Amino acid sequence: MKLDRVLVVDVEATCWDGDPPAGETSEIIEIGVCELDVESGERLGKHSILVRPERSTVSAFCTSLTTLTTEQVSTGVTYAEACAVLRGQFRSRDRVWASYGDYDRKQFERQGNYPFGPRHVNVKTLFALSRVLPREVGLAEALAVAGLPLEGTHHRGDDDAWNIAALFGGILRATRR
Repeated sequence: MKLDRVLVVDVEATCWDGDPPAGETSEIIEIGVCELDVESGERLGKHSILVRPERSTVSAFCTSLTTLTTEQVSTGVTYAEACAVLRGQFRSRDRVWASYGDYDRKQFERQGNYPFGPRHVNVKTLFALSRVLPREVGLAEALAVAGLPLEGTHHRGDDDAWNIAALFGGILRATRR
């Protein structure tokens, strides 16, 4: 396990205002990745991998939440190809990865072809513990508590990964003071 960088990941998935239509299931349509340098706590760039859904469609509700449209994700790669990019380009099996909460980890587990190694950090829990909060808070609230701006579009994978990495980098830097 390489400990020089953490892969901060945020996924967006097909969703509906209520239950999914018959025959459809929630699946990943975007994987946002931000590499975080462990030594400096600095973010090393953000990436978006659009994923073409195979068992569902992008609802109007999903588009209103994520800004992702059917047309956009139809140009994406398959989920298997996206996992191959994570393993190849980002060396995801050899690095610790992090997300904000457990949703992202569980979504990868549900879809199979799990692209990561065994080490996952839940930044949502870590942030609440590091700030001695009485409960876990959403990403936008955590950024406000930390005095950080919400950069980009909330509920877009690459922008959320970037913002999560800012929180995680701050936690890492604070441990060195």
